[in-house]
Amino acid sequence: MRIDILSVIPELIASNFEYSILKRAQTKGLVEIHLHNLHDYSTDPRHHKVDDYPFGGEAGMVMQIEPVDRILTELKSQRTYDEIIYTSPDGEMFNQKMANQMSMLNNIVILCGHYKGVDQRIREHLITKEISVGDFVLTGGELAASIISDAIVRIIPGVISDEQSALSDCFQDDLLSAPVYTRPADYKGWKVPDILLSGHEAKIAEWRMQQSLERTQRLRPDLLK
Repeated sequence: MRIDILSVIPELIASNFEYSILKRAQTKGLVEIHLHNLHDYSTDPRHHKVDDYPFGGEAGMVMQIEPVDRILTELKSQRTYDEIIYTSPDGEMFNQKMANQMSMLNNIVILCGHYKGVDQRIREHLITKEISVGDFVLTGGELAASIISDAIVRIIPGVISDEQSALSDCFQDDLLSAPVYTRPADYKGWKVPDILLSGHEAKIAEWRMQQSLERTQRLRPDLLK
């Protein structure tokens, strides 16, 4: 899989891809992650601007269409992209089901929103999917792009050595995960549930399912709908 991230400040998230699971995924050759600075595709040779004032006099600055079109034209001349994504507060809400589906794609582009937003023509003519990571506004879409990339990459087969671990994460079955414990079994009188020490795999699996259902009902009943 290849992920191209287009940003006005790619340095904001560069370190996110240089450690831990995302780094190992790239070292194994399971994913390529490329960060692109939109200023390099500016039509302004002197100041490398990629934004301008909005028509109509509204406050704020708007990302111009020309730098975005330039880099997308270059990238698409080299390979076919399954999705060209724009991170936007009013996009489709990102969730685990979407991450699972996108993990099976070959090539995607993520355009990080910034400033007041992007020229609407980018959304109408260049973007294939808009994604939001929550009902709030960030300074830019870089953090959202990092979240999306992390969620997608970690479930690509071979990225995590114990693939069952990824498959049992929260939201994989539209349920929250059961509580987890480790050594010591008794700390200050706070004890691990006896069932987890029993060695009875079927009963442990049943307990975990009951706990998942109970936690989901209590904390996120909307998931059970």
